[in-house]
Amino acid sequence: MTDGYTGADLFTDALESYGVDYLFGNPGTTELPIVDAVGRSDLEYVLGLHEDIAVGMASGYAQTRRYHSHHDESINPVGVANLHVAPGLAHGLGNLYAAKITGAPVVVTAGNHSTDFRHEEPILSGGLVEMAEQFCKWSDEVLDVEALPTMLRRAFRVAMTPPTGPVFLGLPLDVMLAETDAEPERLGAIPNAGSGDPAQLEHAADLLVDADNPVMVVGDHVARSGADAVAAAVELAEATGARVHGEILSSEVDFPTDHDQWVSYIPPNEDLASMLMDTDTVAFIGCSTNTTLTRHEEALVDSETTCIHISDDDWQVGKNQPADAAVIGDPGLILQGLIERVQGRLSEETVEERLENVAAIKEMVEAKMAGMGEGDAEDDPRASKAELVDAMERVAGDAAIVDEGVTSKYAMLTRWNLAPEQYISNKGGGLGYGLPASVGAAIAEGQRDDPRDVIGFIGDGSYLYYPHSIYSAARHDVDLTVVISDNRNYRILKDNTLKLMGGEEADYEFTAMDFDPAVDLVKNAESHGARAEQVETPDGIEGALEEALANEGPDVLDVLVHD
Repeated sequence: MTDGYTGADLFTDALESYGVDYLFGNPGTTELPIVDAVGRSDLEYVLGLHEDIAVGMASGYAQTRRYHSHHDESINPVGVANLHVAPGLAHGLGNLYAAKITGAPVVVTAGNHSTDFRHEEPILSGGLVEMAEQFCKWSDEVLDVEALPTMLRRAFRVAMTPPTGPVFLGLPLDVMLAETDAEPERLGAIPNAGSGDPAQLEHAADLLVDADNPVMVVGDHVARSGADAVAAAVELAEATGARVHGEILSSEVDFPTDHDQWVSYIPPNEDLASMLMDTDTVAFIGCSTNTTLTRHEEALVDSETTCIHISDDDWQVGKNQPADAAVIGDPGLILQGLIERVQGRLSEETVEERLENVAAIKEMVEAKMAGMGEGDAEDDPRASKAELVDAMERVAGDAAIVDEGVTSKYAMLTRWNLAPEQYISNKGGGLGYGLPASVGAAIAEGQRDDPRDVIGFIGDGSYLYYPHSIYSAARHDVDLTVVISDNRNYRILKDNTLKLMGGEEADYEFTAMDFDPAVDLVKNAESHGARAEQVETPDGIEGALEEALANEGPDVLDVLVHD
């Protein structure tokens, strides 16, 4: 044991100086110096029983804390996770991928073997930097304690600089044990992405003015830019009379869903998606996942359609469709620039004609989507997904939602008038993000003076990936309610089987897609420290949810639903 000031001490001091309150992790031997230093610091170590849970918690925390930072510049939204060598980092890659797709500003670290010992290939060895880099904005390893302050500062800055996303740093055991007189470096100001090329802004404004029926497809980079950006999207839509949709696989609220010009989220269905984007001019604003899950037979956007692309991520501009106008910068600032350039250029008659077209299409789309989540099991005593969502909205319409309901997702998106900063979801598609992310989100919400209720809306298949996330919520007394939409099967795989291969359900055995025998999710949740209850019929949902929300700590409601 050393009495000197070590790399591990410097690491924890740097986190504290950057406003970090929590370190999410699962410790191993190579992380012991850091764990010891955390115990002597003001940081709280949030234990996850699996590395992917730790990354998921850090990411859900960061996504939620980012919203808070839009209203309080003193808040650093970065979530920090500490994992264990190569197998631990490998365990965390699923949710590191999810953090990348959802743009969560996280700094993921992992201990590593001492630099002078690796030639013996000790157990747990592996190429950490190479393993993480495909999912990170920057991936590196600190090989000298004197480089630690600069590399930590850089890691935080890269994670927070738009487009936000995860960063990885390897922290070798000998570097963490090395004594140093270095100090944390000041973080400095984080820049926005800028207000866009004036010439491209002018061109984009001209295209919107000259359009017959413009459509705005808003993506999650709008919400990540802040509430002001969402408000600017509304103002631009109103100024141009544009029809508004959310991109495929939206995971945040980028436009108020109760606005007259809001029509729908675009579903990942080729025919519906291409129909909704069938117009003369489309503005893709902050989009990053606007395509189908599997190969589509025809183009989603006609080759003759005029396309405007706006993003703080240059990779997304002109990626899947040509960009007739391309504006790179902060979506909120760009939208403000467009508003200034289109105001007064459109007659009231022109805007009114466009709005009449919006209303007609909205009526048609609402008729098509009205039955989403209702199912056709008339004699089934279980709730439909639509009944579950409706009951949740009646009881907790203002709650913060973390969603990984999968096939229940579109019932929620089409039925619940979600407000900006109310909803985050698993954008990456891999299961196992939503439950730990809901724990992290609830920790973040608990830091506010007036915290909202937090509900994790999780499919049973998703819940079963990391049910031991509940242990972390119970251990740290996190106030969280989890609602499981439990249909006891991988419904998404059955749906996709029919889409890919055709036929009727009766034609398939659906190998490995049903949970038979069913897992007792109530006992499982109770074993991890939560209160839990199974809700078997629709009329039991509201009372059970009201009681769960009134309780402190974690509650799990296993709500049986039919498809």
